[in-house]
Amino acid sequence: MLDVCLLGTGGMMPLPKRYLTALMTRFNGSALLIDCGEGTQVTIREKGWSMHDIDVICFTHYHGDHIGGLPGLLLSMANAERTEPVTLIGPKGLEKVYRALTVIAPGLPFEVKFCELSEKEECFEINGYHITAFRVLHNVVCYGYSISIARAGKFMPEKAEENAVPMRIWSRLQKGETVTYEGVTYTPDMILGEPRKGLKVTYCTDSRPTPSITEHAKDSDLLICEGMYGDPEKQDDAVKKKHMMMQEAAQIASEAGVSELWYTHYSPSLVNPGIYIKEMKNIFKKTIAAKDRRTVELRFEEE
Repeated sequence: MLDVCLLGTGGMMPLPKRYLTALMTRFNGSALLIDCGEGTQVTIREKGWSMHDIDVICFTHYHGDHIGGLPGLLLSMANAERTEPVTLIGPKGLEKVYRALTVIAPGLPFEVKFCELSEKEECFEINGYHITAFRVLHNVVCYGYSISIARAGKFMPEKAEENAVPMRIWSRLQKGETVTYEGVTYTPDMILGEPRKGLKVTYCTDSRPTPSITEHAKDSDLLICEGMYGDPEKQDDAVKKKHMMMQEAAQIASEAGVSELWYTHYSPSLVNPGIYIKEMKNIFKKTIAAKDRRTVELRFEEE
């Protein structure tokens, strides 16, 4: 099971009832965060989730509404007695930006590791998360992210017996380990069936429509995508500032074959994003104008 919470849905500036965009997921006791605008730690507290377990923080880009809340979040994690390392992932220049921001958060009790992105696509495996960062189209270097949870095939005892796999190592093989026992090497495929469908969430803000979004969102269980404007009169602003219209996000969701679309990163001028939802559902039926702290539990098939 993968817990997904869209902590905030605002773009550019926080509003009294709308925090800046940030996404948090939880899987097997490990939490992941994408973006950390001002107020992120507050909305995490309002949700009732723990900051202690955040192992990975990914950044789309370094505009203030996406990273300004980082120093306070890290200090709160320290106050929660976090001591394990934290991995930060983001475009090139991440460590420099981090050093500048955390002048006000010195002496953290945990190590901070940096993964700086420079390619059009880069992948990471951390605590069961398969993270794919992919370049999108904004007025600064910006990335979207797909978060996938793989699912191994079913355990097949008859296959284990056919391959003469000792029973005492079955559990280790089911966890994905390759095991050498009494001089013989055994692999998980010797006791498991074909891999089953996993879970996938794709997150993209601050971009014009671009093929990389559709490609990486393909078959996602959930696409969380910028819907900065809904009024067609804002199309020129979206093009000029390299942001996305709700209509464009819905078209991407339709082409990518996702199961559900949530809008986020609303313009401060967009008081009620829900007024456009009927029109958007005509483009992509399973569309939701998300509000802060919208949450879903994604479950594997057959669970």
